[in-house]
Amino acid sequence: MSAPRGGQDNDTARTTGTRPHPFLAPRRLLAELLGTFALTFVAAGGPVIVAASGVNVGLPALVVAPALLVLAMIYSVGNLSGAHFNPAVTLAFTLRKDFPWRRVPGYWLAQLVGAVGAALLLRVLFGTVGHVGATLPHHGEVASLVMEIVLTFFLLTVILATATNHKIVGHNAALAVAGTIALDGLFAAPISGASMNPARSFGPPLVGAYLDTYWIYLVGPVAGALLAVAMAWLLRGGTSPDAIQAAEGDSER
Repeated sequence: MSAPRGGQDNDTARTTGTRPHPFLAPRRLLAELLGTFALTFVAAGGPVIVAASGVNVGLPALVVAPALLVLAMIYSVGNLSGAHFNPAVTLAFTLRKDFPWRRVPGYWLAQLVGAVGAALLLRVLFGTVGHVGATLPHHGEVASLVMEIVLTFFLLTVILATATNHKIVGHNAALAVAGTIALDGLFAAPISGASMNPARSFGPPLVGAYLDTYWIYLVGPVAGALLAVAMAWLLRGGTSPDAIQAAEGDSER
């Protein structure tokens, strides 16, 4: 007979000298909110500041800055929440059975609140210049949709290959994810904006009332996530039962 969950936690505490923190789950949500806020503030803030100041820093700076922010936040809070900062990432981990469905609504809500909060701050500071940093299609809706699908597929394929269960932690994962974000933006931002993130693309258009083309940045990343999960299964097979149990146990603490 297996030991009760409380017994396992007590054994772990005696072995490692640590105890599960009763406020760890809220801290995870706070970490997701903070990370998505920071990501949206930098990614959307770049175009806003260019429009407000008249100083064109160039495409490389605009797409590399969010990648560097993600790199920093993975190191900062990846051990708490897994550093998703993106509903598509949470969806992919869940479909791969690395993350329980019951945790998904909280993560998605935290991510959306963080993105909207960042957009509101940009709106207060600079008004509606630069469309509040909204992600907009620059080369037609169909081309932008396909680009978002492919870019998200690339990003999620890298994340699923380098992350541990549902957590993007460690030097290799952080560098690989940040590098992919920068790479995708460097060659594809002039087409679709290279969002790959339904939360980042939700806050600015909601605040600035530019929701007409938001569907591209919802459908594209979701479709890309589905393709990435399918590719991960073809390349590596399904998640083992032991890994699933470990992920569920980790999410409960």
